[in-house]
Amino acid sequence: MHESHKSKYSIHPGSKKMYRDIKKLYWWPNIKANIATYVSKCLTYAKVKAEHQRPSRLLVQPKIPKWKWDNIMMDFVTKLPKSSQGYDTISVTVDRLTKSAIFMPMKEKDPSDKLARMYLKELYLKEAKILWYTAMLRSKV
Repeated sequence: MHESHKSKYSIHPGSKKMYRDIKKLYWWPNIKANIATYVSKCLTYAKVKAEHQRPSRLLVQPKIPKWKWDNIMMDFVTKLPKSSQGYDTISVTVDRLTKSAIFMPMKEKDPSDKLARMYLKELYLKEAKILWYTAMLRSKV
C-alpha cells in the first residue's frame, strides 16, 4: 500500500483510485477498509487534496432575549433510579437570558399536560409574584 500510495506516478491517490489500482494485482480480506484507513492517515493527502463538500455557512447567533423566562431550553434526564416517591426523571428548564434553571422531579410516563401544569406552577406563579412585586415598587418611586 505504501508503494502504491506514495510513488512518483500515483501522487497520493484517494481510497477509491488506490483500490482500483491495487485490486488488479492483489487481494486480501478487508482490502477496501484497509486502504481507506491508510489513506485517511496520510497527512500529505489531507493537505493536498481538496474536499468536495459545500463550504459551511457562517454561524448565526441566536437572538438575545429581552425578558427573563421569555426564551427557554428544556431537556429531560431519564432512566434514573426510582426515588422513594417513584420519580425516575428530572425535567430541566433553563432560561437563556439569566441561565437560571428549574429542576422538577417527575415520572417518565407522566403525560405532557401534567408537565405543563408543573411548569406553570413552578415558574409562572413564582415569576408572576416577583414581577408584580417589582411593578409595585416601581410605581411607588
